[in-house]
This record gives sequence, structure tokens and C-alpha cells, in this order.
Amino acid sequence: MSYATVARSCARTCGRPATLLMAAGFVLTWGITGPFFGWSDTWQLVANTATSIITFLMVFLIQNSQDHDTAAIQLKLDELIRATQGAHNALMDLEELDEREIAEFRRRFIALARAARDGQARGEGDTGSPEC
Repeated sequence: MSYATVARSCARTCGRPATLLMAAGFVLTWGITGPFFGWSDTWQLVANTATSIITFLMVFLIQNSQDHDTAAIQLKLDELIRATQGAHNALMDLEELDEREIAEFRRRFIALARAARDGQARGEGDTGSPEC
């Protein structure tokens, strides 16, 4: 089993309501047992250590899951661009461009949107595939 498979499985499991209830149960149990342990430093350390370790590990699981989902979404969007007549194929794989290149595309599309809104104000339609 690959890391990606395990990470997605763990992320799905951790996102379920039952997992939230278990975590809430842990916090409730920890709070209730406080008086029995005299609110000791060890009692606090156990909870702090457990939650810190879980949080640390979850960051990597969630990041892996998000990276996988983002890559899949980007590929689907690239396919839609590729398959749509009149779409700009140069927009495929934008996530690989640097900020300057993305800003240039953004500037062009802001100008297109502004022109469409101005056209609407004059009673024109805003559909079509204008060049950017």
C-alpha cells in the first residue's frame, strides 16, 4: 500500500463525525479526570503531548490529501480547457507559472471582464470568446 493511499484513507477517517466525537470524548474525559490527578503537570503533559503529536501528523496527511485533490482538479480543468473550442490552451497548467506570469494573465482577464461589464451597461451581451 502506498503512502498516498494510506494518507487519503486516514484523511477520510479523520474527517468523519465519529472521529470528531472520539476527539471530543478524549477532551471531556481529560477534563473530568483533572480533579482525580490534582490538575497535575503530568496530567496536563499527557494531553498536550498527545494532541501535539496527532496535530503534527495530521498536517502531513491533510497536505498530501489536498495536494492529490488539487492535482486531480487541475487535470480536470486542463481537460475542459483543452476540449472547449475557443478556450485558451495557454491557460492549461497555470499553476506551474511564476507570479509575474500569472499576474499578466490576471491583468488580461480583468480587462476582458471590465469590457464585458461596460458592454452590458450599453445593452450588449457578455457571452462569447473574446481574445485576451
